[in-house]
Amino acid sequence: MKTRTSTFIFLLMITSLFRLQGQDGPETGFFSGYNNVGDPVLKGDAAYRASDQSYLISGAGTNIWFAEDQFSYLWKKMDGNFIIQAEVAFLGDGVDPHRKAGLMIRTGLETDAAHVACTVHGDGLTALQYRKSRGADMEEIQFEIKGPAVLQLEKHGNTFTMSVAHRGDLYAVKSLDLALESDASGKFHTGLFVCSHNPEVVEEARFHNVRVFGTQPDDFVQYQQYLGSLLEVMDVESGHRMVLDAYEASWQAPNWTPDGKTLIYNSDGLLFNYDLASGNHCVLNTGKVTRNNNDHVLSFGGEYLAISSAAEETGQSAVFVVPTKGGEPRRITELTPSYLHGWSGDNKHLVYVGARNGAYDIYKISVDGGEEVRLTNEPTLDDGPEYSPDGKFIYFNSARTGTMQIWRMKPDGSAQEQLTFDEQNDWFPHISPDGKWVAFISFPPDVPAGDHPFYKRVTLRLMSVEDWKPRVIGYLYGGQGSMNVPSWSPDSRKIAFVSNGIFD
Repeated sequence: MKTRTSTFIFLLMITSLFRLQGQDGPETGFFSGYNNVGDPVLKGDAAYRASDQSYLISGAGTNIWFAEDQFSYLWKKMDGNFIIQAEVAFLGDGVDPHRKAGLMIRTGLETDAAHVACTVHGDGLTALQYRKSRGADMEEIQFEIKGPAVLQLEKHGNTFTMSVAHRGDLYAVKSLDLALESDASGKFHTGLFVCSHNPEVVEEARFHNVRVFGTQPDDFVQYQQYLGSLLEVMDVESGHRMVLDAYEASWQAPNWTPDGKTLIYNSDGLLFNYDLASGNHCVLNTGKVTRNNNDHVLSFGGEYLAISSAAEETGQSAVFVVPTKGGEPRRITELTPSYLHGWSGDNKHLVYVGARNGAYDIYKISVDGGEEVRLTNEPTLDDGPEYSPDGKFIYFNSARTGTMQIWRMKPDGSAQEQLTFDEQNDWFPHISPDGKWVAFISFPPDVPAGDHPFYKRVTLRLMSVEDWKPRVIGYLYGGQGSMNVPSWSPDSRKIAFVSNGIFD
C-alpha cells in the first residue's frame, strides 16, 4: 500500500528537545536560533511547547528605539518573499506601559541593525516600526487599532506590509517601501521578540499560531507549480491551530470522517486517508478513477464517499460514488463538467455544480443516477452547494449580486436568500454537524468574484444560523484547496483545512 511520510513534525520534535549550539541555548521549536540582542543586563529566554505548538519568550532590555536595541529575539533566516504570522499575548500586568512584543525582519543581530517590526506595546500602542539603515534612528507608522492579538508581517520585494486584528475582525493594514539590505547570505533574521523597556525587569509573552513561510514567487504558474501544504486542525471557539503534518507539494481539501478518526484529502489525483491517532497516510482505493480533484464528500453516516474526477471521454469532471473503505467507483453524472459538493441528509441525492450552455448552476441528482434537476438559473456563477444536516436547506455561494456571497435555498430550489453582505468574496459554506454554525472561506475584494485561486491571504469565517454575523476564526495563506469540502469534526468543535507556503 502506498504511504506518505513527512519530516516536518519530526524536525519540530528534535529541535524542541536539543539546545542550539552557538546561541544562548533555549528551545527554539522550528526557529533556528535565539539571542539577547544588545546584551541586556537581565537575560531573556525562549521555550517551545510541542503540546500546543506555542512559544513563551521572556525578555528585558532598555528599548528598541533610537540607534540601539536591547531585546529578546527568537529567529530563523528567510529570503525572497515571505510572511511571518503569530498571535501574541503579554503575561502579567507588566511594569512599563511601553513593554513591547511582536514580529521582526532584521538585517542582522547587531544592536543597531536595520529592521522592520510589527510592534504591540503593553498599553496597546500598535505600530509598524523601522530603522532604514544600520545606526539610524527608528521611525514608525502608527495604527488606530489598540492591542491587537493577531499579527502578520510580510516582505514582498522592497515592500513590507503589517496586518493586525483583534480576533474575529478583518485585518487593518499598513505598508512601507524600504530597500532593506540582507546579510551576506542574502537572508534576513525573521522572528518573534520581547522587550521590557526597563533594564531591571523581565517581561513575558506567549506566541501561538506561529507560521513563517515563503510566498508565491512572481513568476509562479498556478496549476502547473505548487507550494508546500500544511494539514491543520483548528479549535473553532479559541481559534488555536495545530499543524498535523506537512508536504512539499499540494495537499487539498480534508474531510473529517464521522467516526472522528480520519481525515480524507486529495493529492496528485489520488485520495488519501490520514489517521489522526498514528499520523500515517495511506491511499484510499478509487480503482481506475485516479484523476480526482478536491470535491469529495462523505455521506451522512460515512459509509460512502462521493467524488469528482475526470471522465475518460471528455477529461472533464464527473461525479462518482465509492465505498469509503475503497473500491471501484460508480459513475453518477453523465454530463460534464460536474463538480460534486454535497449529500442530502437521507443519502438519496447529491448536489453539484454543472456547466451547461456556458453557465455554472447548481443541480441535484439521485445517487442511483438518472436525470439531473436544475436548482438555480443565473448568468453568474453559483457554486459550493451543501445540504444542512436536517435536510431543510441547501447552502451555496453565488456571485449574482456582484461579489461572491453565501446563500441558501430549500431543497427544491425555492426561497433563495442571501446571507452575507460585505466586500469579501465568500466561498464553500460548510454547516456544522449540530446545525448551529456555517464555516466558509473568504477571499479579499481584489480577487474576482468568480475566482478562488491558490495562494492568497484568505480568512476562515464563521457565523451562527441565528444571527448570520460572520467573524474571522482563521487568518491564513491559502485559498483553492484549503477548505473546499465539509471539514467539521463530528462534535462540531473543530475544522480541518490546508494552509500553504514554502517551508524550510
